[in-house]
Amino acid sequence: SDIQIIRNSEGTRMYKDIKYPNIPLSESDLYVLCNNTDRYDMLALSYYGDPSLWWIISIANNASTQDSLFPPLDVYIRIPQNYVDIISSFNKLNRTNTTVIPGS
Repeated sequence: SDIQIIRNSEGTRMYKDIKYPNIPLSESDLYVLCNNTDRYDMLALSYYGDPSLWWIISIANNASTQDSLFPPLDVYIRIPQNYVDIISSFNKLNRTNTTVIPGS
C-alpha cells in the first residue's frame, strides 16, 4: 500500500497507510479485452469519468501488477460498475488509520 507522510497542527510527522477495499465480483461488472493502447487511468476516465479512480480497475484485477498503469495485453479485465460503493468503502477504511511516528 501507499504511505503518505503528513504533519499535524503541532508539526509532528505522521504517516498514513492507505488501505484499499476488497472488490467482489458483481453481475454488473463489465469485461473488456485490453490492447496496447489501454491504460488503467484512461479506462477509469472512460467508464467512471475520473482518471484518478484507476486503482479500482487495477485492484479488481488482482492478477495485474499494482505498480503500472498498463493492464496486461490481450487479456479480459474486469471493470466494476459499482464504483460509488467502492469509493465509499475506501473512505471508510481510511477514515482513522493515522499513526504517529515515534521520535519525529
